[in-house]
Amino acid sequence: MSINIYRQKDTNLFTGDLLREYVLKIRDLPADSKPRERLIKMGPGSLSIAELLAVILNVGTKTEGILEMSNRIVREYGEKSIVAEKNAKKLSLDLNIPIVKACQVIACGEIGRRFYEKNSTGFIVIRTAKDVYEYLRDMRNLSKEHLRGLYLNSHNRIIHDEVISIGTINTNIVHPREVFRPAVEYNTAAIVLAHNHPSDIATPSAQDIEITGQLVQAGKILGINVLDHVIITKSTFTSINANY
Repeated sequence: MSINIYRQKDTNLFTGDLLREYVLKIRDLPADSKPRERLIKMGPGSLSIAELLAVILNVGTKTEGILEMSNRIVREYGEKSIVAEKNAKKLSLDLNIPIVKACQVIACGEIGRRFYEKNSTGFIVIRTAKDVYEYLRDMRNLSKEHLRGLYLNSHNRIIHDEVISIGTINTNIVHPREVFRPAVEYNTAAIVLAHNHPSDIATPSAQDIEITGQLVQAGKILGINVLDHVIITKSTFTSINANY
């Protein structure tokens, strides 16, 4: 099967204009692997999150097919993280995808978020570490460490969910300003932090405990409570605030 290749101008944020080749459109996939056709025939419920994402992105890159890309995005970033992310530049850099594709993902997430906010009376309340673990199911199998912030109102309802950082959690990359910036922006009353351990070891490191203490103290100065920091693994969880 021949693969159609076309060239499209794409502006790189750091190096100026680059010419990037895009390959493997959805139409180039085998018939039984075409998410768009399956969506038409069987409805959106028959598609996985990665396949729905492939319909949105439509085309891969020179080095990565469309389904390979969409599966990697979901695997590395997590389903809820993708929907919650609002910074296209950050998403592009974190996942090594073109800025145009990052904008597509952000736009779709924003459409869904606005529709939900206007048409649903549902809300999520976080009161325990178990609530955090259940809500953040998508973090259990991530291959990299993610630090997530759940930003709550005075009734402990989640009003914002954000990926704060990706990579080993340490003082070099976790700065209080990155944690509390969304809290100020969304006028939140409290924060619950969570990060995953791909090693499947739930015991927090000394640095995890140290960072949590620093953020709790910073929150007291700002008048924003850091209620908990939950370590998430594939099979269990640990609450730093409750156990250390």
